[in-house]
Amino acid sequence: MREVRIRDTLSGELRPLRAGDPGRVGIYACGPTVYSRIHVGNARPYVIFMLLRRFLERLGYEPRLVVNITDINDKIYAAAREAGEPSRRFAAEMTRAYIEDTDRLGLGRPDSEPLASETIAEIVSLIEVLIERGHAYQSEGDVYFRVRSFPGYGKLSNREPEDMDQGEEAGTESLKEDPLDFALWKERKPDEDSSWRSPWGEGRPGWHIECSAMAEKLLGAGFAIHGGGVDLIFPHHENEVAQTEAARGVPLAQLWMHNGMVRIAEEKMSKSLGNIFQLSEALDRYGRNALTAYLISGHYRQPLEFSEQALAEAVARVERIRNFVLELPPNGGREEDEFVSGRRAAVMEALADDFNTPMALAALFELITEGNRRALPGARAALEEMLPLLGLEPLLAAEEVPDPQAERLLEEREAARAARDFERADRIRDRLTARGYEVRDTPEGPRLVRRVP
Repeated sequence: MREVRIRDTLSGELRPLRAGDPGRVGIYACGPTVYSRIHVGNARPYVIFMLLRRFLERLGYEPRLVVNITDINDKIYAAAREAGEPSRRFAAEMTRAYIEDTDRLGLGRPDSEPLASETIAEIVSLIEVLIERGHAYQSEGDVYFRVRSFPGYGKLSNREPEDMDQGEEAGTESLKEDPLDFALWKERKPDEDSSWRSPWGEGRPGWHIECSAMAEKLLGAGFAIHGGGVDLIFPHHENEVAQTEAARGVPLAQLWMHNGMVRIAEEKMSKSLGNIFQLSEALDRYGRNALTAYLISGHYRQPLEFSEQALAEAVARVERIRNFVLELPPNGGREEDEFVSGRRAAVMEALADDFNTPMALAALFELITEGNRRALPGARAALEEMLPLLGLEPLLAAEEVPDPQAERLLEEREAARAARDFERADRIRDRLTARGYEVRDTPEGPRLVRRVP
């Protein structure tokens, strides 16, 4: 199998992926906290890790992708109170909305999507081990991780203790042995309408222990890749490292893979900042192909600017691919052109080298540019391999026969143009656009082409 290299956040190095036997690759990517519908920024890791899974499958690995859903969290209680709903019902509604929105991306589902609320037994067991080993302690109805008991704390984020603000709720300082310590279990508060039983009383787990337990339950400790947004490195992933290593004596993951944030006006897109563009809105407006093309247009480790111009450019790239596909002849028996073979190999090499989707897109468009100059035997077969790796396989769909109403509108448009009634012709064109068709002027006359969403 081809070697795949990933830039590991922990070591800072480009490291080879080490698969288990036979070729198994466990991947855990932190999913959403379901206190509202997800935004475009939340969709970036979903797209990146779903496509990484596809690529590894293409190479012959056996990847298993786990993307959790955090359905127990302070923010969920607050959002549910504001909505006037029970927190568990509210979290279930937002979970359904998340699945509905990400389904529209057309990339399939992860292999497992565990809920924190369905992992309580494993969470409690992991906390008990930490207490037994002296890495955690009970304080009233809470349980805290004793940070200074773990010598490697800070190695993922490269932070000094004075820079480690856990960001926990006010009023917990008196319960901690040390301000650095963080909650593993929280006693039920009077305004919280749901809780779970534990040896320490009614309450709920802390955010960080949820992911350690869900990852270990489904992948075991020491799996291949742990991923998520760069904003999770501290405290979330730093705390996951400490919890699992302190309890099990082995690293949680071999490689840490973090994606950059989607930003608006150089600020990260986030619900707390209120500068979000919901995924459902973006899909309605631009379609799944353009949105996918946008999300892979920058290297996953770098921030990605969200703007009308960036999405318009993505729409144009998608249309350029689609136009090229529609003009290609069917696959023939001629031997693949050497240029096509080179671009196919370049896509695979780009993705193997720290999952460099911009370089893969560049190789794809080099093929299209050359294909617009001359016939390229094997181009269609190459695209049938390349486009699914980039999440753009719907662009391969055969051209649809326009419906009779659309054909009549096209005839009316041509009649209006012949009568030099260009204003009416434009109105008819807009009606065709609303029906999902684009008018193409060709040497054989105008024809309708279905726009791919």
